[in-house]
Amino acid sequence: MLYVDTSVLIAALTRELRTAEIQDWLAAQPAGQLAVSDWVLTEFSAALSVKLRMGQLAPADRAEVLAVFAELVERSFDVLPVSRLEFRMAARFADQYQTRACV
Repeated sequence: MLYVDTSVLIAALTRELRTAEIQDWLAAQPAGQLAVSDWVLTEFSAALSVKLRMGQLAPADRAEVLAVFAELVERSFDVLPVSRLEFRMAARFADQYQTRACV
């Protein structure tokens, strides 16, 4: 199983430098192998709101991207619950800024 970070999904579903590359990567993954957490659902909405406030996304586009995201999660991802301990562990991982991304 591969865990997909919010930043990958934002890049896949909005206009960014690596959008095409990330869309190709996601499409190449075997069915049933991708996971997100409950936290990604929150982060995704927050990231779209930032893009809206920065003028990078129109309100109608935000609504459309959210709808596509919801459908994608329903169809293609296992959604993993997040416990309090896992939030703390994630914070420790985030503190390791020198860690490289997989994509």
